[in-house]
Amino acid sequence: MSPIQIKIKEKKFLFIKWQDSTESSVRLTSLRRTCPCAMCSEERLKQGKDYIPIYNDDDVAILNVKLVGYYGINIHWKDGHKLGIYEFDLLRRIAEPQQQ
Repeated sequence: MSPIQIKIKEKKFLFIKWQDSTESSVRLTSLRRTCPCAMCSEERLKQGKDYIPIYNDDDVAILNVKLVGYYGINIHWKDGHKLGIYEFDLLRRIAEPQQQ
């Protein structure tokens, strides 16, 4: 399932409207915490399952979101981090459904 609309809301959420007309949002802190890039994945492995990184405002501010093929998005964060490709399945798993 692919998104038909993606936008930042209130500088705190990534809002997604899906092809099936459902809507969901992901807190930017949750999105950054689950970054799927090799560097972040390795850091989470080293720190253990109880590791909860603390982010400042620049760490969770998004400069740009780009589609990657038909399967995900790439996010360029304000602090310069831009290696993670968030597959749509991951976004659906970590997203909170919106009340209609």
